[in-house]
Amino acid sequence: MKTVSCAYAFERNIARWLTAGILAGGALLSHAQTTVESSYEATPEAAKIKSAIDATHVITMGNEGVAKDSISHLLNMFYVDQFRHFQDPRAPYFMFLSKNGNLALGVGGLIRMRGYFDWNGSIPINGFSPYFIPIPKDPTSMRRLSATPAGTGMFLTLLGKNSFLGNFMGFIQADFSGYNNRDFKLKKAYFTAGDWTVGYATSTFEDTKAEPATIDGSGPNGGNSRTNVLVRYSHTFKEKWTVAGSFEFPSSSIKSDGVYTKGCSDYVPDLAAFVQYQWGGGASHIRFSGLGRILTYRDLVVGKNYNIFGWGAQLSTTIKVLPQFNLYGTATLGKGHESYTTDLASDSFDLVEDPDEKGKLYAPTAVGYVFGAQYYFTNNVFADVALSEQRYYPKDNPGDGQYKYGLYGAFNLFWDITPRFEVGMEYLAGKRMNFNGTHGCANRLTAMVMLSF
Repeated sequence: MKTVSCAYAFERNIARWLTAGILAGGALLSHAQTTVESSYEATPEAAKIKSAIDATHVITMGNEGVAKDSISHLLNMFYVDQFRHFQDPRAPYFMFLSKNGNLALGVGGLIRMRGYFDWNGSIPINGFSPYFIPIPKDPTSMRRLSATPAGTGMFLTLLGKNSFLGNFMGFIQADFSGYNNRDFKLKKAYFTAGDWTVGYATSTFEDTKAEPATIDGSGPNGGNSRTNVLVRYSHTFKEKWTVAGSFEFPSSSIKSDGVYTKGCSDYVPDLAAFVQYQWGGGASHIRFSGLGRILTYRDLVVGKNYNIFGWGAQLSTTIKVLPQFNLYGTATLGKGHESYTTDLASDSFDLVEDPDEKGKLYAPTAVGYVFGAQYYFTNNVFADVALSEQRYYPKDNPGDGQYKYGLYGAFNLFWDITPRFEVGMEYLAGKRMNFNGTHGCANRLTAMVMLSF
């Protein structure tokens, strides 16, 4: 009876959020007599970036007026990034500028503290991932109060320009999100020059701009989240079209038993690409992304290696309906791309055992979607709502306690007290359904305090 009540409560909350979102969207749109492409410079997001840049302290031996103009230009390079995530650190508070103004070094950091309370069943990790909802519920862990510094970290950025490289940036970020959320862990390390990026960076298959903002570190479960060592080329044509493609060093996640099958070492790079159309000064876009990869395993029954082609396709968008109102959407379909997803990356689903033949593996199908909306009440206060689902489709219904689908919902409120000090509150609801019909739900209330410097 309790699980039925839990599922009903989750679906009732989803219905309420959808209704509220539709009504709010309708009310806002009714004020717009015509559709006008607003400039990005007039948006709250642009105002926040300008406030952070204006607050930057420049340390230089040159002319202070020249220094301020140079640093503004260079810091805009820091923010103009197709793969910048909402939870990424803001521009460094201190910048060391060369005498000629063509090179700047910034040392920055981020202190992020999240405290949360689970009830009616708790998730045993800091991130709110439906995959980890316990089924059945553990009566010794029905409620949980905890806090984590995960996401707290430091970074270095080198910004510059010269006649050969053009505009370039080096970026290194590490945070305390390793073992037990205490160990220092490298998060990103890459170099960009002109249209090229080389290093450990966000995968080209992920569209970070189309993801609604959340306090939760895991984020919506139906999206993609992956960092790879890669070589990427991207180029924008006439400010409207952007194309990108990358070779990404592979890391597959193969489920094998070691008796009939065994995963082989990856030796073919993953290929990712997208084509994007943007408007409104880049505030809105629609993107189609593709992923191709080779997954290799060994059939121990016949003693032979096999290559399976894995792929993913994603349609994503961000639409600025009004200067203060944004809509987000992502839909992903694929086979053998599960380690790129948020929820299914928690286990080995790129290749799984074929139930019809011993010694064979195959790439199962997975589908995910994310819908979100964001509204700025002022330039410093805004709210997001996010709804997401991840579904897993193996060849046959296993009829056991294996993950079938997960639902995720988030509603939050953020307040930027200063350009570098932010607080927030978030309500999260999740549901996991298994193939045998068993399911579980979870609820979480989270508070966050963040200082960027």
